[in-house]
Amino acid sequence: MSTDVGVYRERAAALPGAVLWARTADGEAYRVLPDGCMDLLWIEGELAVAGPDSRAHVGAAEAGVRYAGLRFAPGTAPGFLGVPAREVLDQLVPLGEIWSPGRSRRLADRIGRAAIPALALEEVAGELFDEAPDRLVGQVLRGVRRGVAVPALAGSVGLSERQLHRRCLDAFGYGPKMLDRVLRLNLALDRARAGLSLAEVAARTGYADQAHFSRDVKALTGVPPRTLLA
Repeated sequence: MSTDVGVYRERAAALPGAVLWARTADGEAYRVLPDGCMDLLWIEGELAVAGPDSRAHVGAAEAGVRYAGLRFAPGTAPGFLGVPAREVLDQLVPLGEIWSPGRSRRLADRIGRAAIPALALEEVAGELFDEAPDRLVGQVLRGVRRGVAVPALAGSVGLSERQLHRRCLDAFGYGPKMLDRVLRLNLALDRARAGLSLAEVAARTGYADQAHFSRDVKALTGVPPRTLLA
């Protein structure tokens, strides 16, 4: 996996639903959008966990800083990493604060010695993570993506609305309504990047109209759709 300066590359990882990615910073600012995911990151010899984002944030790094990341599918990282998503919401946390510092350091050193850190990160993760997927996570994701209302969704998984909200906070970092907004945002942006007009995107993705779509994009990303897509 190449790590040319300024180039971001990704592919499906060996772990089900996960994505392996790598980039080398070019010194320019970058915008990270909320997507309901958590990442295990290797950043120039250090391991960290990027929690789910509730809104976009702008970051920057010196040119040449290397990143390798394993992006878990929404709701799956807490079971692998042993930390509720709500506890790392909108945060970048050193792995040594979640696992033992010694264990984290040994893994980081092993990845750093590899010719391609991203591949070593994937190998380490495959050895460590053998948790069975949480059935509730899959049920909630399917329900949210189908537009099932919260009361009906809670009933379908045998929980009260309050219990569902609490379980969603642990799995995704936010409740089902916010999860719906984040997943819908990413689906809408994918459709816009594929060439659909903003009006078509809004209509096909469940927004009341284009103005509603634009307001939600700006609320979650900080910029209007045309600026973001440009």
